[in-house]
Amino acid sequence: MQIQAATVQDYINAVPVDKRAAFKELRRVILDNLPEGLEETISYGMIGYVVPHSIYPNGYHCNPDLPLPFINIACQKNFIALYHSGIYANKDLYNWFVNEYPLYTNDKLDMGKSCVRFKKIDRIPLKLVVALLTKMTVAEWISLYEENIKQK
Repeated sequence: MQIQAATVQDYINAVPVDKRAAFKELRRVILDNLPEGLEETISYGMIGYVVPHSIYPNGYHCNPDLPLPFINIACQKNFIALYHSGIYANKDLYNWFVNEYPLYTNDKLDMGKSCVRFKKIDRIPLKLVVALLTKMTVAEWISLYEENIKQK
C-alpha cells in the first residue's frame, strides 16, 4: 500500500481508519521532539522530516533539488514504518537502538537498515522514539551524511 498525497494532511486523511490514531500519535511524538531545523513535508511518498535547503543548500545527492531527508514515517498494509537515516549511517546508533528496543517493549524487533516496522500498532514504543530523536542533531546528521553517505 502506497499512499499518494500532495500534503501531509492528505497523507493522514488517506491512512486507513484502523491505523490512523496510532499513526497520528507517532507523528505527534515526532513533532513534539523533532531536532531543531527539520521541516515536515511529503518526501518519497511518505511524511518526511528533512533538512531544508535553507540549512543545507546542496540538498540530497540523489536529487539535489530535494531537501536532505532524515526521518520518514509511512503507513503500509501490515505495519507503520519509521525510517531514520541516522540509524542507517551510524553503526553505534543502530546498535544502541537494537539494544534499547527490548527495554521498551516485549514485541520482536522487525527492522531493516533504516526502517523499523511496527506491526502491533497499538504498542509502538513511543518513549524509545523520543529517545532516538534526541540522539542526533541536524548538524550531526549533515556531518555524518557528508562523511559517509554522500561519498558513496
